Amino acid sequence: MRLLRSTDLALRFLMRLAVSDTPLPTTREVAADMDVPYTHAAKVVAELQRLRLVDARRGRGGGLALTEKGRTASVGAVVRTFEGDGDVVDCEGATPCPLHTACRLRGALRRAQEAFYAALDPVTLADLVADPTGPLLLGLPRAR
Repeated sequence: MRLLRSTDLALRFLMRLAVSDTPLPTTREVAADMDVPYTHAAKVVAELQRLRLVDARRGRGGGLALTEKGRTASVGAVVRTFEGDGDVVDCEGATPCPLHTACRLRGALRRAQEAFYAALDPVTLADLVADPTGPLLLGLPRAR
């Protein structure tokens, strides 16, 4: 299973904000630090804000901050939200698989997907930024 770019970016943004040494960094600053396009970052931040994981303030003195919910959120829940709850394979799409009525693969893949999420459910953002990751995040070169 491969994560969507937006899921990866959401997790990296949350991790970066969890160890931020800059008071209220902006979306533009974090996007530059992570070397991702601002427009894509802005969409991800909007979703993180909608989920109440990040507080985003505009204007002078504004920026991004993790909420308490963001600090304690389950990584599994974040990944589920960004990935959606669709199947790993699309058996009934535009060209349905001729085996879809009797295939066991779909069920096996669904169980594997749920096991993947279940492994991430107990992991929190604090777990992700514990040593040695947190100090490493702080040591990343700052964008200019």
